[in-house]
Amino acid sequence: MQGLGDHKMAASTPSRVMGIDPGLSETGWAVVESHSSESLLASGVIRTASKTPLPERLRHIHEQLTALIGTHRPASVAVEDMFFAGTAATIRGTLEARGVILLAASHARCPIAEYHPRTVKLALTGSGGAAKPQVRRMVERLLRLEKPPRPDDLSDAIAIALCHLRFTRRAKPRLSS
Repeated sequence: MQGLGDHKMAASTPSRVMGIDPGLSETGWAVVESHSSESLLASGVIRTASKTPLPERLRHIHEQLTALIGTHRPASVAVEDMFFAGTAATIRGTLEARGVILLAASHARCPIAEYHPRTVKLALTGSGGAAKPQVRRMVERLLRLEKPPRPDDLSDAIAIALCHLRFTRRAKPRLSS
């Protein structure tokens, strides 16, 4: 993973980030680019059926994400870090999905950043305890979208990408005079 202090990018070069909200049933993904302003280039949800055996579900997530990274060629990948809420089976499935997501990004040689959900909420709304509807409205406003992104996994993926862009922008070295 590339450290934020190591981020080097000319001010005029756009930065393309793929944000990912891991999940076994639904993995949200979004590609956001920042130049003079931020824009949503592509987004979607990778879905797996609960009746499908776990190894096949994980393979599907990995294959889809590998293809998306190849298509969109992000400069970096930002993934939601885990917080533990829910049943043990849900937590286990999300952790396993997260593992194949990190593997796909690593195989593509993409720098990976991980953000706790509270950090994402704080970066977008100013409050680490913001509710999902508030985050969704900020995503809609910041990207000038015609309607709020749905489902929550999609909105969260966009928020994660925007959070990463904000942190990397702050981490740019200042030029001395």
